[in-house]
Amino acid sequence: MPYLISPSLPEVHRSMNVPAQQGFWRKLLAFAGPGYLVAVGYMDPGNWATDLAGGSKYNYSLLSVILLSSIMAMFLQYLALKLGIASGADLAQLCRKHYGQKVSVFLWIFAEIAIAACDLAEVIGSAIALNLLFHLPLLVGVIVTTLDVLLLLLLQQKGFRYIEAIVITLIATIAGCFALELFFSKPEIFPILHGFIPSPTIVSDPEKLFIAIGIIGATVMPHNLYLHSSIVQTRRYPLDSIGKKEAIRFATIDSNIALTFALAINASILILAAATFFRAGRTDIAEIQDAYKLLTPMLGVAGAGTLFAVALLASGQNSTLTGTLAGQVIMEGFVHIRIAPWMRRLITRLLAIIPAIIVISIAGDHATTRLLLISQVVLSMQLSFAVVPLVQFTGDAVIMGEFVNASWVRATGWIMAALIAGLNFWLLIIQFRTGF
Repeated sequence: MPYLISPSLPEVHRSMNVPAQQGFWRKLLAFAGPGYLVAVGYMDPGNWATDLAGGSKYNYSLLSVILLSSIMAMFLQYLALKLGIASGADLAQLCRKHYGQKVSVFLWIFAEIAIAACDLAEVIGSAIALNLLFHLPLLVGVIVTTLDVLLLLLLQQKGFRYIEAIVITLIATIAGCFALELFFSKPEIFPILHGFIPSPTIVSDPEKLFIAIGIIGATVMPHNLYLHSSIVQTRRYPLDSIGKKEAIRFATIDSNIALTFALAINASILILAAATFFRAGRTDIAEIQDAYKLLTPMLGVAGAGTLFAVALLASGQNSTLTGTLAGQVIMEGFVHIRIAPWMRRLITRLLAIIPAIIVISIAGDHATTRLLLISQVVLSMQLSFAVVPLVQFTGDAVIMGEFVNASWVRATGWIMAALIAGLNFWLLIIQFRTGF
């Protein structure tokens, strides 16, 4: 039965009908969408900075981190969607109910920091893309990115399915651009396969660890766990045991397919950097602007840099669409504050553009890549504050009923939570020793 909490995202809660007497593919199509809204956060501009830095400096060796973090993301998003479907509540609402007001405010602040860090990456990525494609100064591009509030308002008026359709179209654009880039770069298959095998140097090399944890932070997004537990409830399915089992099954397929696309795109960025820059001895390429300038001459293909910039712009705009939804879920669930979506978007965007403007004004355009990397590490630091409650609640029979995690799932969840916390603690020790 539902967990006696008011509906999450009430304006779209159970607004999309799932056909009862249809076949597998029709039902899968009806459930498809939430996974892609979550997946866009796993391929935002923050990923580009970490993947470019990893590929150009360390060849294919950090592919193993992308693979492991993607598997981790699939597992955690499965727990998030199962929590939403089984309990009828989202993760933020359950935190408020079980931890009380004071702890909820604490968790809400950390969740907002995560959204601001993610939005910072989107602002910088979109501004860089506008600069590369239309030669807009970065500061102007940062300000222009606030106009996506109007796009979001238009899409929300059209309906939730329109948001999902736009997101999937932009993902297809990114995927198409990188498919062409990989074709042009002609990467070597066997070194790529070897790169998916973890290396101990990932932990022992401080700079490599910094990038690796940045990849984890860019891949496993804390606010996506809150978002996914909410938007799976946009589908109208029977709330009995059979209906929920079917919903969990199809939502899991949707999520895993979408996150596989995200894995492929993230791996493609790193492979492109390794095959183009590392292979040519340019291990210093970590900035998106440098990659754009060098892709066309180094690959010998006209338009290679433009494809790269178009994919970057699609990536930045895609991620902005889900940021407001995640912020709404978090604010309403933790502190019961409900404001207009345009106001929510404007506040979030202002929190992102202010540090971007300050850093670019003081340190110049070349500071953007370091800011992107730091934003992803900040995301990773916040991850434990979402993962621990998620693993706890999905292992609670009172909340989950018959859908409570099996023993091996609980054990896996706690191992992942400990791994994330341990890596972040180790990163902090290294950074305090060497300095950020």
